[in-house]
Parts: sequence; structure tokens; C-alpha cells
Amino acid sequence: MATKEITTSSPLGVAMPSVSTTANYARPLAIVTTLFFAWGFLTCLNDILVPHLKSIFDLSYARVMLIQFAFFSAYFLFSVPWSKVVNRIGYQKTMVTGLLTMGAGAFLFLPAASAASYPLFLTALMILAAGITGLQVSANPYVVVLGKPETASSRLDLTQAFNSLGTTVAPKIGGLLILSAAPLAMEQLRRLSPGALQAYRVQQAASVKMPYTVIGIALVVLAVVIGSLKLPTIEAAQDKPGEKVNDSIWRHPNLILGALGIFAYVGAEVSIGSFLVNYFGLPAIAGLSPKTAAGYVSFYWGGAMIGRFIGAGLLQKIKPPKLLAICTVCAATLVMTSMLTSGHVAMWSILAVGLFNSIMFPTIFSLGVAELGPLTGSGSGILNMAIVGGAIIPVIQGAIADQFGLHHGFFLPVICYLYILFFGLSGSKPNSERYAKA
Repeated sequence: MATKEITTSSPLGVAMPSVSTTANYARPLAIVTTLFFAWGFLTCLNDILVPHLKSIFDLSYARVMLIQFAFFSAYFLFSVPWSKVVNRIGYQKTMVTGLLTMGAGAFLFLPAASAASYPLFLTALMILAAGITGLQVSANPYVVVLGKPETASSRLDLTQAFNSLGTTVAPKIGGLLILSAAPLAMEQLRRLSPGALQAYRVQQAASVKMPYTVIGIALVVLAVVIGSLKLPTIEAAQDKPGEKVNDSIWRHPNLILGALGIFAYVGAEVSIGSFLVNYFGLPAIAGLSPKTAAGYVSFYWGGAMIGRFIGAGLLQKIKPPKLLAICTVCAATLVMTSMLTSGHVAMWSILAVGLFNSIMFPTIFSLGVAELGPLTGSGSGILNMAIVGGAIIPVIQGAIADQFGLHHGFFLPVICYLYILFFGLSGSKPNSERYAKA
């Protein structure tokens, strides 16, 4: 059945549609959900690359966190350019372009491994993340408008659950394929001659070739499939002289504070996930090998997946700000418990944080763009730029871990959760609520 599409444009970002409520968008929603799985899988593989490249290149915690810095800084650099791409070619073609960009980044892992070049690995990760940014900028607002506004948080939470499915299976598969060989101890590594050291690095780095080749091929195939399907067309509106928007994103505190919330949330989630393999290797925690520890990382991301499936239902019964506040208190308490204990208590308390991370991103995102109207596209771009928190906070935590030890370096995520608690209790209120109480 044909449906009429009505679009509104934002002066700074992507045109946002107002879709017909009579259409059935279950099929396009299911198709777009596959993209959430894909970028979740690839994002979480970084948690396996961190310990792998740390051992190969003998890196400090701060230097190895350049992996996450290169990856997540792409969100800050490319969100606005991608929003302009969406405005020019539409949502579906942007998704295809993003997938092809991701494929190029995945294939670049092959020469990076052959040369055993850490800078080339970082370049490949940034290109891969640039493609994922294109998917984020197009897919997140696309999901938001495919249904009733009042169920946007629940709908986005459900699609994010499949993103978490990707993050759950990635550590297990990545651990088996990438961390299969036992690395030399640092003392042995430092005794090798320059030639022997380079040969060792090439041999160890080769384990990433097969996984990323398969990933690259899969991304290209997915791009072809998405490009051949007929998704609901959402046309970017043309800017017209008489259609100026008498509003500004700076007049919406929920957006600005929400961007800081996304920054804090992604930073905390990525910081915790990035250090888990090394954390579980500490004698005071579990003394696990990298390969074994990688399997346990799946519990962290699996908790987020389960929490999002549960949260999709809870968000229809509990007000999103209230549920967000409850989850942040639980997450902060679990992180502090892990810092103050050792052994299995420290290990399982930090893994349980994933369950309460679950609803944070979709809830902060939907609360951040609430009541923006024609500025929703610009708001979406700003929120996606804030994902750069995943680049900055892990590097800071890495420096803290180098100075004070990994076990007690998790106080930074606690600070992040406390800010999200403020956002849930106060900062998330849109202007209509603020003015009503004024």
C-alpha cells in the first residue's frame, strides 16, 4: 500500500520524516536491525584487539587505548558529514555507503597485519568506525520515526538489543580466532633482536587476517542486499527561503545534557569492556589467560542484550527517566563493589554492570531528541558526535591504570554513571516540563 511521506528539514543536519501511521514498518525495522547487529559485533571485537595488540607491540595501557581512541573519534569527526550525506542521498543509500566504507576498513586489516604496523591498524579501525558512524547517523533516527513517538524509546531499545547480541558473540568468536596463540611474556619479547621481534609480530598479527577478511566480504554482501531492497523512502527536504525554523538546539537543555549523557555512557561502557581481559588476568581477580578471559567478556555484553530485551517491555510501563536513574545507581554500585573486593566477587560484579548498561543508550538518545521537532536531525547528529566519549574516557582510564593499577582505575566510570543519574532525574526534562513548573 502506498503511503505519503512528509518530511521536515533541520538547518544543520538530517531531514526528519513524519511517516504515515497506517503503514506496517515491521519488515523495514527487521532489516535495519541487522545493521545494529553488525556494528555491535565489530565494535566489541576491539575488546579482543586491545589485549592482542598490547602483547604484540608491548604497549602501555594508555597507548593501547589508542585503539578505542581511533575508533570512537570517528563519531566526532564524521557524524556531521554523514548527516549531510543522508540529506543528499537518503537513509537507505547512506546505509549502503556506510557498509561499503566498513568493508574497506576491514580489508585494510590485511596489509596492517602483514606489515605488523600499529599505526596502520589504527587507520583501519578509524575507517571501519567511519562507516559505522554512517550507519548510526542514518539507522538510529530511522528507527525512531518508524512508529509512534511514545514508543520510540522501547523500539530503539529493542533494536539495540540485537546490537548487544553482536557484542555478546564477538568476544567469544574473536577470542577463539584472534587470541588462539599464547603470546610471549614481556621479558622474552624485550630480549628479541629487532629482526626476530618483527618476525614475531607479523606471525602473531596474522591471526586477524581470516576474521576480518570474512567480515569484509560479509559487509559487502550485506550492502548489496540492503541496496536491492525497497525500504520506505524518506526524502531529504530541500531548504527553501520561506521555511526557516524559529528555534535553536541551544534552547533545548535536554539535548545538550543528553549529549553529555551519551558521552559519559559510551565512555564508561567502552572503558569497562576494554579492560576486562587484562582485568581478569590479574592474580588478585581471576588469573585467567587472555583466551579464557575473552570468553567471560561475553557475559558483560550478554547482560546488556538480556537487559535490552527486558527493558523494551519495562520502558512501556516505567517512565524512561526513572528507569534510567535506577539502572545507573545499580551500575555505579556494582563497579564500586568490584573496586573494593577481589576474586570472584570483583569479577562477577563488574560483569553484571552490562545488565544495567542495557537501556542507557536508547533511553538517553530518545530523551535527548524529545520535543525537538524539525531540529531532531540536528539533535541526532550531536548525540552521535558525543559517542566520542568512547575515544577519550578509555585513554584517561588507561593512564590512571598505568599510574595506580588496573584494579582501582574504574572510579572514572563511576563518575560517568553519577552524571547519567543527574540526567535521568533532572537533565532529561524537555522544555514543556520545565516551563510548566516555572
